[in-house]
Amino acid sequence: MALVRRERILILAKTYPSPSAKHVETSCVAGINRDGSMRRLYPVPFRMIEQDQQFKKWQWIEVGVEKAPADHRPESHKLDIGSLKVEEDVTPKKEWAERREWIEKMPTFSSFDEIEQACRDEGLSIALLRPKKVLGLEIKDARNKDWTDEEKEKLMRAQMQGDLFSEAQAKQQVRELRKVPFDFYYSYVYDTPDGEKERKHKIVDWEAGALFWRMYQDHGPTGWKDKFRAKLEDDLISKDLMFLMGNQHRFQDQWLIVSLIYPPKRKPVDDRQSALF
Repeated sequence: MALVRRERILILAKTYPSPSAKHVETSCVAGINRDGSMRRLYPVPFRMIEQDQQFKKWQWIEVGVEKAPADHRPESHKLDIGSLKVEEDVTPKKEWAERREWIEKMPTFSSFDEIEQACRDEGLSIALLRPKKVLGLEIKDARNKDWTDEEKEKLMRAQMQGDLFSEAQAKQQVRELRKVPFDFYYSYVYDTPDGEKERKHKIVDWEAGALFWRMYQDHGPTGWKDKFRAKLEDDLISKDLMFLMGNQHRFQDQWLIVSLIYPPKRKPVDDRQSALF
């Protein structure tokens, strides 16, 4: 691979693999570089994106990248996984003060219609959406409870990209990767010139998949749903919840919530003291 440059990239999104649709990327790793440009990175093996393993959300990496030749979306870059160095975390200290600095550099919209327009006009394919109000969480049975043979084949091919793994190693990793047997969606509203509009989008953030398995293990097949809903509906919606949206390579009108961004709500500024002077 002819590397064009090395970049420092702050990881903002790791998605749970979803190879069911034809031509859809099996997973998405995305972030923002030091210059404030958004990046979608691939190929990234599952072992590099699993919860608390090689790198995580809100962690800097340094890696060799080049513009992806077969993916014309401006954010999409190929990376040399062998050159990757994991660096420091950006912590949530001081009410997310340091994280907010990077949130403010992202392309940000309050209307999903405006994201779609920017996609048509500029090719934008990753953007932060600040909905007016998040209405709630919907949990639906997945079409298939386990990976199909076709999905396993796609996952195995993805693991073997770049000669990182032998076929036997790739098969083993696919066996160990459990499919989440449910789909999760957020419904929300945003303002348009014609009034409020309601939309629903699927959540594919790895954190949601990992949370499902943790709640399922701790509370069983009948108790996990209330605990899961308490986190994504009660807890996260009470925060300043935003969606990092990403579209799909072959179907660029189809968008997913690739990452949940949830700083605490800002406290109202008390201006009574300044009013005394």
